[in-house]
Amino acid sequence: MADIIIRKDRRAGRITFNRPQALNALSHEMALAIDAALQEWQGDPELALVIIDAAGERAFCSGGDIGAVYRAGLAGDHRVGRDFFRDEYRMNARIAEYPKPVVALMQGFVMGGGVGVGGHASHRIVGDTTQIAMPECGIGLIPDVGGSWLLGHAPGHVGEYLGLTGARIGPGDAIFAGFADSYIPEPEWPALIDRLAETGDVAAIAPRPRPEAPLEGRDLSAFGGETVAEIMAALEAAGDEAALKPLRRNSPLSMAATLVLVRAARGDAGLRDSLARELRFTARATAEGDFLEGVRAQIIDKDRNPRWSADAGPAHVAAMLAPLGKGEIEWEDGK
Repeated sequence: MADIIIRKDRRAGRITFNRPQALNALSHEMALAIDAALQEWQGDPELALVIIDAAGERAFCSGGDIGAVYRAGLAGDHRVGRDFFRDEYRMNARIAEYPKPVVALMQGFVMGGGVGVGGHASHRIVGDTTQIAMPECGIGLIPDVGGSWLLGHAPGHVGEYLGLTGARIGPGDAIFAGFADSYIPEPEWPALIDRLAETGDVAAIAPRPRPEAPLEGRDLSAFGGETVAEIMAALEAAGDEAALKPLRRNSPLSMAATLVLVRAARGDAGLRDSLARELRFTARATAEGDFLEGVRAQIIDKDRNPRWSADAGPAHVAAMLAPLGKGEIEWEDGK
């Protein structure tokens, strides 16, 4: 069975994640297949829009399939990770800049690489089961796939909060934070997809009122601190143990870099700038960061007891985010 199903359906290009047993985790091959389909369909006059959905009820896409990156990094081969992230980010940018509407229907878990696919679509639909998160700091990475761009443009200090804690948000908060556009109950999705494919017209999307967004009324002023240490001190003073718990557990280097990335994204001209900056960290993550230990603790051994060792000081953070020279991401149009 194919991990991803790509086909034409009347006036729509259709992309369906088809690894429900793996929570539709995105592999390198799947990222390349999505990118190739989008390139092929861009000039196809028969297709008016693209629809991205997923098989199974538990997840749209739970993140990138990083097993190969981990194994290669452990063996000293850091090229596998660099190639995966670079190709994935090019695909993320293509979705964001696509000249035709891209409709993403995101049920269940939408994390990491799933946000990189669905979060940059022009029409982002969520339902009652949707749970969106960028939990990368827990595995020694950073909110990538354009996550820093989305977080940087969330209201107030919501971006710092979600990026540092990896908190999961439901449909109302997803719309409030800028990760989604429309709420439609999931039982209505098959009929909607059929109408979209038949008409090629996104006017078929008729969202319901946005569900409650608990984040909207939450005081996140502590996350305005200049450093992670200042944020943690403010949270301790406020007695916010719920927010402190993940900060005590996550990689110090990843959190320090995430703070820089989210805030830098607010000054970026566009998504490409944020993706290029993210690649500088992820390209170095297996060799110079906490990534291998984070994956070991959370995914391989599952002891949930990572022993972080990477330097989280300002100099090392700056080094992790320094330009890559010839390794910088190259865009097809040269821009």
